[in-house]
Amino acid sequence: MPADPTPPRCYALVPAAGVGERSGAGMPKQYVMLAGRPLLAHTLAALAAVPRLTQTLVVLSPADDRFEAAVPGFAGWVARVGGASRADSVLGGLAELRRRGARDEDWVLVHDAARCLLRPEWVEALIAACLPDAVGGLLAQPVADTLKAGDAAGRVAATVDRRDKWAAQTPQMFRLGLVERALAAMGAAATDEASAVEAQGLAPLLVRASAANFKVTWPEDFALAERLLAG
Repeated sequence: MPADPTPPRCYALVPAAGVGERSGAGMPKQYVMLAGRPLLAHTLAALAAVPRLTQTLVVLSPADDRFEAAVPGFAGWVARVGGASRADSVLGGLAELRRRGARDEDWVLVHDAARCLLRPEWVEALIAACLPDAVGGLLAQPVADTLKAGDAAGRVAATVDRRDKWAAQTPQMFRLGLVERALAAMGAAATDEASAVEAQGLAPLLVRASAANFKVTWPEDFALAERLLAG
């Protein structure tokens, strides 16, 4: 069979099946209101402004009954196939992309729903860096703070050399076939897609972004994100 002549496409996949237990919000954090809109709406608006993305798929919990009211008029795809772990939700989303016509060689940009300060130009920079690459890569930020390793008693056990350390962000961009195999092999132990790809013996690109691309996680993060969005 001849090869498909269609160039590889780029899809965004946003796992949003979590319950946000660390946020203290009393609801899934993706639906907390920030600057007049749910957190997730800000994330999806940034992705919608990236022309090179063919489509965005949001992966929800099967029990999610908030999305359509929270993000009315969303023009992307939605699949209620989220699982117990991030890896489960992403794998469910990858299978849904396949059902909708995505192929092994297409690129998938997995992005945390809670990184709601994402800017389209950061995504464009990631795509430009990864399209010619054999592996793919992720947005990241060099670590500026002194790093401490702690012990079980909450005391410093060691100071960690930060010179080659980067804080991983998202999107993380890999070909569908590769990231699917990597996540299936590593399972729930994969805290992000890059770690699963690394476990396959590959070295993803680090594409520098901004510290503003932080993941809203703790109660104090919501106030900071709202101030930045409002500004």
